[in-house]
Amino acid sequence: MNIGDRVRLVHGREEGIITKFLPGDLVEVEIEAGFRIPVQRREVSLISPEEKNRFRAVPASETPKAPSSSEVFANQGLYLAFVPVNDRELSMYIINNTDWDVPFSLINGSEPHFKSLGSGLLKARTSQKTGDWQVKDFENWGVFTVQALFSRLAFRNVRPPLEKKIRFRANSFFKTKQRIPVLDQVGHLFQVDDEAIQPEKIKESLTERKVEEPKPVVEKPETTVDLHIEKLTRHFLAMDTSEMLELQLKTFNTALENAIAHGLDEIIFIHGVGNGTLRTEIHRKLGKHPHVAFFADAQKEKFGYGATRVKIK
Repeated sequence: MNIGDRVRLVHGREEGIITKFLPGDLVEVEIEAGFRIPVQRREVSLISPEEKNRFRAVPASETPKAPSSSEVFANQGLYLAFVPVNDRELSMYIINNTDWDVPFSLINGSEPHFKSLGSGLLKARTSQKTGDWQVKDFENWGVFTVQALFSRLAFRNVRPPLEKKIRFRANSFFKTKQRIPVLDQVGHLFQVDDEAIQPEKIKESLTERKVEEPKPVVEKPETTVDLHIEKLTRHFLAMDTSEMLELQLKTFNTALENAIAHGLDEIIFIHGVGNGTLRTEIHRKLGKHPHVAFFADAQKEKFGYGATRVKIK
């Protein structure tokens, strides 16, 4: 079972959509618009697309109409999936297990080198293969970016566009396999639209007139970070040695995590030579970091031994 799957309660007539997995082997099922109930997994059964199509009444008119308030609608269920071809190769798919039609674009890489893996229209409850990937090259797969819109002939609430960046980690990617919705095959499954969708909040934002608050600007992280204390604060003359080192290491940690989160391939830290304390602490942290491939002195002709280049996995 996956988020977006249509299910029927075993001991009742209700049908609904799985919206969340809960502790204790429970699933949350939306049985009518906005009404959700927790149910034991064993108390629901999947409704196959073939069953739905076979017993669906033929409409008298093709004129589109908005869903009724009691109609259950799958808002979430967009996935990236990897199906093993053999022990060396995986086939990659983008899966639409929602009731939306989804125009999408799938991109691989990071600035300034991007490659399109596929684009098009994913109809509701369909999938599209986007390529094959070698297991031996896993650490070099890089960043995947999914961009998606959500549309139907008629609907009650507008769903905002989606953009999601994903860098897979070996310690979580290969940990589990599960049955993939739509494909009905076993493989590695990753939900793209895993943030909670709240239709009532979307509706409020469209109907209420309210003052727009300024949004914080999220800047792309710098590829070179200068950790000299005079570059970090104007008040360095009032700081003792331990306070300076604390600020420098805090800046280092923040810059490194931002670089990893934004999918940068590498980053350079300028720490100077000095007595070597800052350089030693940085190298100690880098040596234990799970997302650092390696680090080395950067551009000795320019920085001498006063900078470190970090290669990110």
